[in-house]
Amino acid sequence: MDDTLKGQVALITGGTKGIGKAIADILSNKGAQVVVTARTVPADSTEAHHFIASDLSKPESAETIAKEILEKYGRIDIIVNNAGANLSPGGGFSTLSDEHWINDWELNFLSVVRINKALLPTMIVQQSGVIINISTGAAKQPIWEMTMSYSSAKAALNAYSKALASELGSKGIRVNVVSPGVVKTPLMLEFIENIAKNSNSTVEQTFKAVMDKVGVPLGRMAEPEEIASVVAFLASTEAKYITGSNYAVDGGASPTV
Repeated sequence: MDDTLKGQVALITGGTKGIGKAIADILSNKGAQVVVTARTVPADSTEAHHFIASDLSKPESAETIAKEILEKYGRIDIIVNNAGANLSPGGGFSTLSDEHWINDWELNFLSVVRINKALLPTMIVQQSGVIINISTGAAKQPIWEMTMSYSSAKAALNAYSKALASELGSKGIRVNVVSPGVVKTPLMLEFIENIAKNSNSTVEQTFKAVMDKVGVPLGRMAEPEEIASVVAFLASTEAKYITGSNYAVDGGASPTV
């Protein structure tokens, strides 16, 4: 353990599994007091992190989370907006109902806007803070068969993050984006299994098809810890001159520089 984040309070939404858990663990190991949110308490829950049960697709959740954090700790130093998921079926525009679009935008975009709005006044008073929004490579490379509504919500998140970084830079607050590619998480594995089931393919065939479609030069999924290490760097003082940037952690999948 190093104590480079000692005394800082960090919120990680969706912080109980996958990428979020890896981020929560690494920030805690660096000394931060970590607060995590999820809809339900995980079966293997420990007291390592302060847990707040919350459904971020509900507009009122952001104020509830902010109130509990500020009442208990009196400050917020790091916000990692990690909660998100591709909630809609594959198949293109004709398969997507209004409800699919609304659900994807509520969770993947509006929940981030609400969390930041609820906690930013405290960061502004402090004249310090770091916000890291977790996006996806699919925001720049949408796959119409699988990620249309999800990709559009994350593309909006990218634009919002850049605008927010420009607004808040003079107030001592940095805003960056991390865009993972294909990551070995429970949600990703469930996503692949669902596609396999709906297309009458095996999981192995579907995994190969997804990897071929995305095109990953390193030839494998990322481990959650490989995303978390980039987030930890951006949260640290080592990245104190970095804001308004979008870091692709995708094994080389992006076809442009």
